[in-house]
Amino acid sequence: MEPQQNRGISRVLEKLRNSIRSGEYYEAHQMYRTLYFRYLGQKKYNDLKNMLYEGCLLLLDADQKGSGADLALLLVEVLNQSEDKECAIWTPKLSTIFLKIGRNNTTERDAFLVQVFKWTSQNSSQGNAPFHQSIAKIYWEELNYSQARYHYVHSQDGKACAKLLIEFQMVEGYKNEVDLFIAQAVLQFLCLRNQITASQTFNTYTEQHPKIKKTGPPFLLPLLNFIWFLLQAVETKKLQTFAILCEQYQKSLQRDPCYVQYLDKIGQIFFGIRPPQEKRSGGIFGSFLDSFIGSLDEESDDDLAQGQQKPSTSRQPIENSDLD
Repeated sequence: MEPQQNRGISRVLEKLRNSIRSGEYYEAHQMYRTLYFRYLGQKKYNDLKNMLYEGCLLLLDADQKGSGADLALLLVEVLNQSEDKECAIWTPKLSTIFLKIGRNNTTERDAFLVQVFKWTSQNSSQGNAPFHQSIAKIYWEELNYSQARYHYVHSQDGKACAKLLIEFQMVEGYKNEVDLFIAQAVLQFLCLRNQITASQTFNTYTEQHPKIKKTGPPFLLPLLNFIWFLLQAVETKKLQTFAILCEQYQKSLQRDPCYVQYLDKIGQIFFGIRPPQEKRSGGIFGSFLDSFIGSLDEESDDDLAQGQQKPSTSRQPIENSDLD
């Protein structure tokens, strides 16, 4: 019975292929949708997924972007309904679909991407890292630097991310933003708890960017030194070092208002700093540093209770020559 059923499916697929080759795109699209509902009701998920994937590619290759994208969305629905968790198998195929939909069909492409990431997020709230990496490469090839950067930050490919950032900075950035491009990326990696890729990205960027003199660390740009020290502090998880760094480099960190928010999150993740309860005097940065000092005071009280002496605040001086 099963071989006969497979022969029937093969005949249907061949008929659909011939319809597309003959230019009968509308008829083929409607037949795919009819079979979608039929197979879905019969829970023939594997046959349905393979059929939709092939039909999607055939229509996209025939420049029927709307119909192809429609089948692509149906494919993702089936992946969800069948509870298929084989990301390693399907994400390369979904990346191919994304590429073939093309940059000129942003509405269909974006809708498809949103649904795919919902499906890949079943195992991780940040989505599937290899899929992010594949999408980043496609955007990079299309010179869509901002989107490529976003997806690389959610991947685990620090070397490629750094190379993208170098090109992005040199093509669209200002001369005085060499350090800003890498600083923001590293801070975002750390907020995503991805310190390994953060370090890999920073090292590759500072080693290969032609505008960064190969003398560091220490670097000529203070913000690069801050990031380098921060990565060391994250490794050791020493709260006092983190607090001192943020205080000593306050001027550099004020170049981008987002840095305080990133560092607040990093402090909570890696150093156990409590979230700020309210705004205090001195603006957002003053409140930020006050939360460090409060955490340090608590840490010192615990140490003293155990008969251990440690500095109680972040106010212990560091030589500027050691930091800049």
